[in-house]
Amino acid sequence: MSVTEADRGAVTAALATSVASLTFGHAAQQLGLRRGEFDLAVQLGHIRSTPGVGGGRRRVTRDEIGRLQLLKGFPDALRERVRTVGTADAAGLIGVGPARFTRLARAGCFTPVRFWLNRYRAVVWMYLAEEVREFAAREPELLTGRTPEVLRERLAAGEDWRARNWRGRRLGLLLRLAEDPWARAAVAAGALDPVQLAEVVDDPCERAYLSRLRPPEPVRELPDSPVAREVVERLLSADDPDEILWHRGSLILALDEARADRPAPRPEGSGRGAAAMTRSAEEGRARGLPARCGPGPRNGRRPGASHRGLTGRPEARDGRRPSLLDDHHFPSPLPASTPESVTTPG
Repeated sequence: MSVTEADRGAVTAALATSVASLTFGHAAQQLGLRRGEFDLAVQLGHIRSTPGVGGGRRRVTRDEIGRLQLLKGFPDALRERVRTVGTADAAGLIGVGPARFTRLARAGCFTPVRFWLNRYRAVVWMYLAEEVREFAAREPELLTGRTPEVLRERLAAGEDWRARNWRGRRLGLLLRLAEDPWARAAVAAGALDPVQLAEVVDDPCERAYLSRLRPPEPVRELPDSPVAREVVERLLSADDPDEILWHRGSLILALDEARADRPAPRPEGSGRGAAAMTRSAEEGRARGLPARCGPGPRNGRRPGASHRGLTGRPEARDGRRPSLLDDHHFPSPLPASTPESVTTPG
């Protein structure tokens, strides 16, 4: 078996990358962070990561490790930036009771950064300590006295913005790391349940490809329990009509960009990838979902597709569709007069 110059080049590039960069686990050790702290720092952009060779896992360069180690207050300052607190500790940070903090969080004043499930499969929301303190300094009038009417009305209606705010933040964090257009589309698809997804993506081959690219579960070491998985799936999927509409529009535009870049793999190929997509199509038919799996759309667009997406926005002059995923805004739970809002994608 002969070795081509391309093969030698790929091996050389891989070796160079392994020498000049570290895996996430090794980088976390070098920085004195627990793995959860490290992962959150990467997601928030405090630690810069680079794509792995050939689509492999992302890595951290030694230069980046050196940059962080030279920062003032390292490593405590970096660790403090990713410190998370639950409801009781967050309330203590700003001098309010847990009940008041919970009301403010339910009304959309705080955006959770992660969650975990306790032994009763209840959701425990976690917040960035840094953001909690910043909110207290910015909105001291919300910490005492009567809650503003707009928030009281929201709470009286039974609204709870914590899951929606978390989804919006997670979308933005994942999009920052998604460089491939199909990976970006998979991020947008992850906020829709299977029925909503099938309505937007009627091609089962494309749905299978998006499923393969779907970001990992947001909970590390998710318990192998149907109840726990149901809770996580419910949190991942948009449940408010205007939120669903937003994510559908985002996916439509992201798919246009992905299809223009390249078509999704088709089952006419060989190997396990094609077999997996065929199985996905069969499962879709069993659930009554559209099962057509023919040739990909021409010129990156389905026949008869409008040049305007769900939002009615036209294409840019250079032919590139402006994307909702590029917008630095997200439907906010609070009026414009209140600064706190959902963390924005992009």
